[in-house]
Amino acid sequence: MQNKPQSRDTNSAQQDGQKKKGSKIRRIATMLIALAALATGVWAVLANLSNSDAKSNNPIRAGVEAPDFTAVNSEGEQVQLSDYRGKAVMINFWASWCTPCVREMPLVHELAQQNQNNVETLFVNVGESKGTITEFMKSHRFDFPVIIDATGKISKLYRINGLPATMVIDQGGHFSHILLGELTEDIPLQQWLEERL
Repeated sequence: MQNKPQSRDTNSAQQDGQKKKGSKIRRIATMLIALAALATGVWAVLANLSNSDAKSNNPIRAGVEAPDFTAVNSEGEQVQLSDYRGKAVMINFWASWCTPCVREMPLVHELAQQNQNNVETLFVNVGESKGTITEFMKSHRFDFPVIIDATGKISKLYRINGLPATMVIDQGGHFSHILLGELTEDIPLQQWLEERL
């Protein structure tokens, strides 16, 4: 009869051993999950730093060369920024749904017409189809060609995060002035354009 209690003690010891083994496995699994989470966090930070470094290598600021691009305008013509070297260029990024863009459009268009002999103006519509652009142009009685950036490729190249944005590029292809936001009569865009001549 004493054998039975011993087998109970043996069973109890085996159960305790299995509980300890299960507890150890859970601790190891928890540590592995924590290490994986830590590794993921470190990777995310490093990836973000490398993206920041890449962006800082090609900043969009006065004095820096403007990125070249090729696109098609609303008249079906191919437009390449580098084709305008030797001439000042004004680029205006806009969209028809952007109220400040619509508000500033007559002023930008007027400045473009006043300086058409010395400054090439490129109106870049961001994210809209040719049909939407054409409808907008007709309803507002504008007749200038618009570069179609339906995929946002050009606006990403120029790091446009909000609309409108207007940039003046000198004859050598470098940014001279950058305006992020709505152009108003208080902003000396005419003076900026004349400085580039």
